[in-house]
Amino acid sequence: MEVLVFLVPLALTLGALGLAGFLWSLKNGQYDDLEGAGWRAIADDEPVAQNSPPGRLGPDIRAP
Repeated sequence: MEVLVFLVPLALTLGALGLAGFLWSLKNGQYDDLEGAGWRAIADDEPVAQNSPPGRLGPDIRAP
């Protein structure tokens, strides 16, 4: 039971550090745009050429 003298303050300190880190991330805008990262992951970064020659399907697709 003597170990609780060390474990309870340690648990409270770690909990307070976690709460402080979470509040810091809220203050710095980490949760402002929750959907933007998901859309950037699936967005097509390569623009499609408007004047591609006939028969050309795209940069990665080849006709059989």
